[in-house]
Amino acid sequence: MNTHKYKISGMTCSHCERAIRDEVSELPGIHVDEVSLETGMLTVSSDGDIKDMKVLEAVEEAGYTGTRL
Repeated sequence: MNTHKYKISGMTCSHCERAIRDEVSELPGIHVDEVSLETGMLTVSSDGDIKDMKVLEAVEEAGYTGTRL
């Protein structure tokens, strides 16, 4: 199991967490483990490779920015 963490900018409420979770969850093979407004973190996992660019594109599609930690 591969796990990647991202620092997310722009979240201000629980709706933000949901928007990011919904967008990233649409990526094939990616499981959203956590989206936290409190920590500003997104954690995803997958049995296969995790393409950071795809995860970050989904975060941007939801209206936020992120960087891989």
